[in-house]
Amino acid sequence: MGLYGSAPESPDPKETASAQTATNIGTAVANNVMGNVNQVTPDGTLKYTYTTQKWTDPLSGKVYDLQVPTATQTLSPEQQAIKNQTDGAELNMATLANTQSGKLNDLLGKPMDISKAPAAGDPTKISLPQYQQFQSGPNLQTSLGNAGDITKSYDVDFDTTKYEQALMDRLNPQLERDRAALETRLVNQGLQPGSEAYNRAIDEASRQSNDARISAVLNAGQEQSRLAGLARDQATFQNSAQQQQFGQNLASAGFSNDANQQMFQNANTTTAGNNALKDQTFNAQQAKLNMQNQARAQYLNEQYAQRNQPINEIIGLMSGAQVNNPQFVPTQSNPMPTVDYAGLVQQDYANKMGAYQQQQANMQSLWGGALGFGGQLASLSDKRAKKDIKKVGGLYSYRYKGEGKNAPKRIGVMAQEVEKVRPDAVVKGPDGLRRVNYGALFNAGKRK
Repeated sequence: MGLYGSAPESPDPKETASAQTATNIGTAVANNVMGNVNQVTPDGTLKYTYTTQKWTDPLSGKVYDLQVPTATQTLSPEQQAIKNQTDGAELNMATLANTQSGKLNDLLGKPMDISKAPAAGDPTKISLPQYQQFQSGPNLQTSLGNAGDITKSYDVDFDTTKYEQALMDRLNPQLERDRAALETRLVNQGLQPGSEAYNRAIDEASRQSNDARISAVLNAGQEQSRLAGLARDQATFQNSAQQQQFGQNLASAGFSNDANQQMFQNANTTTAGNNALKDQTFNAQQAKLNMQNQARAQYLNEQYAQRNQPINEIIGLMSGAQVNNPQFVPTQSNPMPTVDYAGLVQQDYANKMGAYQQQQANMQSLWGGALGFGGQLASLSDKRAKKDIKKVGGLYSYRYKGEGKNAPKRIGVMAQEVEKVRPDAVVKGPDGLRRVNYGALFNAGKRK
């Protein structure tokens, strides 16, 4: 018993299981009856009947009536007539097949005679063709004789000084005479050296002299270019002659190589033709061998067909037509769900236990306030955890170690004393200190 009232009793597992079994069986029987729907079709009907079968619950010993269905299918008169005719025909064919099967003893008891079968082709009589080997390629001319050294440069003196000097040697005397004549003419005209007109005339003469000298330099370059062109033309002619000779040598070598290649190709063409003839002969022999084997296989297949035909006929006689079975439509039913009786019982117990525990917590809080202690330290009653202990009637006033001097005193019991008379109300915590269950202590006289 707790501090306030008794805890709810837990449900009996056997009673709960028995009630759940009864609920499940009742639901299953209802679903069975609801799900088996009688049907009527043009080809026949389907009807369900039920028989009662006793079943004893091994846990509770209760006996339940189980409804076991029996499905009965009845063909329509037309389909039943077809079935009767089909059964008769199948019986006749089975009888005929049984009669004919007696002949198989004589048929299968004799081995097949294949002595008259065409002979198979003999692959050992086919000889592999002996091919001719192709000739090796001809030796070709791969080098040519030297056609002469190519002229890569020619002697040309690019120094134009001697040409310039020759022209200047012819030009300077004339320029000096012209300069002297100009100076004399200017003096005769009354122009004195240093005057503006005199200097202008002298400057003009100087420019003409310079132009003459520059023209001489250009003429010297043109002469040099003319001589270089003659040397170049000579080297080009020599190189052309050598190139022509090299081309003639190359053409001669190419003609010789082409002739050798043509002869080599002609020889290989002849070899390939001979080998192709050998292939044709070999293929003809293979074709003859295959035709012999095909003729033998055809003969054997015909013999096997004659032997298997009676067996196939008997197998055909043993098969018959089938009756059209009624096509029943799928039915829909709403299955009745099973009540979770055990779950409801367990939930009810959990609800009651929760309410009980809440009541116990509330009363514990009230007791803790009335006695001056609450929370986790309310049950800590080990003497080793207390100080300032004084006897107050049958209880003690004290403070917990670690509390200040001004902390209010608490009232309670000493766990060591309670343990001597009520060990069931004392527990030892993980820290080794003892705690008192005041609820169990104060309800000592209310044991079951």
